[in-house]
Amino acid sequence: MKPHEPIGAVSPHLLTRALADLKFRLQRIYEDAYPELREIIHLVLNEEEEVASRLSAFPHLLLPDLVEAHIARLNLVPPQEAHTVTEAPSYPRPNLIPQLAFA
Repeated sequence: MKPHEPIGAVSPHLLTRALADLKFRLQRIYEDAYPELREIIHLVLNEEEEVASRLSAFPHLLLPDLVEAHIARLNLVPPQEAHTVTEAPSYPRPNLIPQLAFA
């Protein structure tokens, strides 16, 4: 970490990469569920990515719900896999809060 960066700062490149990865995963999930709607799914993802970017500095947090809502407005049922995209990772996470030592 650079000395002038505050603790917990997030690189814009990291956010861009997270959004691109999420968009790719969502595209695969929805195209697997609706292969005949590949072009429409691509347009939905692009449109909702733009909306999410306007609404938040962290668009990857909003994108799955925006896409799901848009798909529902098209009278399509979002696939079950779409709900698992934003679940917490299954790998163990380090304890971020240090434990107090008791003597």
